[in-house]
Amino acid sequence: MPYLSGGRIGFGAMQLPTSPEARESSVLLLRRAVELGVPLIDTAYLYGGGANEELIAEALHPYPADVLITTKVGVSGSGPLSDWRLDGRPDSLRRQVDGCLQRLRLERIELLQLHRVDPSVPLADQVGTLAELAAEGKAARIGLSEVSVDELEQARRITEIATVQNRYNFADRTHEPVLRACTRLGITFLPWRPLAHEGGEVDAVAAELSATAAQVVLAWLLTRSPVMLPIPGTSSVAHLEENLAAGRLRLTADQQSRLAPDSS
Repeated sequence: MPYLSGGRIGFGAMQLPTSPEARESSVLLLRRAVELGVPLIDTAYLYGGGANEELIAEALHPYPADVLITTKVGVSGSGPLSDWRLDGRPDSLRRQVDGCLQRLRLERIELLQLHRVDPSVPLADQVGTLAELAAEGKAARIGLSEVSVDELEQARRITEIATVQNRYNFADRTHEPVLRACTRLGITFLPWRPLAHEGGEVDAVAAELSATAAQVVLAWLLTRSPVMLPIPGTSSVAHLEENLAAGRLRLTADQQSRLAPDSS
């Protein structure tokens, strides 16, 4: 991950409230994340229809050189999330990206991700449009979210893919083949919902290390691959600091084996 600096745990901004009464606390949390060395902050057009992006710009612009701000496009709508839909049409993607640039106060998005593959639009058209936007200087790198190994390979035939953001955690390892592909190819893997876990061994290891269960599962994720970069989200500074401290937690080989006895 040569384009990132700082620690190996990023921050997912989706949970941050943007209402007037909570805005100040959200701004302070984002600034604290930067102080603690978060290398990447993840947002999306979907999060509040751009309100989350505007919050990040208010808190952090002009952005520190050692923090990568990434956003996602590929959905459209307004109001409740139930009213949004996948929208990977080339013209729509272009409009979405222009809106992201305006809200984030950027001329170029350092990492532009396709939020989901729209099954009604050829994947080549969706990824090709993002590649065109990169060629025009509106994006530096392209990423994908919730893709299969086959979709990743199709996309790589069109343009270089820097990141994949799939759901992956202690309780759900469905995308293990995608993680393995990313590890082999040197593509940064951003697991979303990284803190989901079951009790049992997680709690036992947490007790042994005087750590929290959340810290244990984050530390476990970091052992899974050198390209792993979890993006836990929170609206609490205390939880933010707790999550980032997991980067300093070291699991023994025995603890790793007990947490994932079926892993190769």
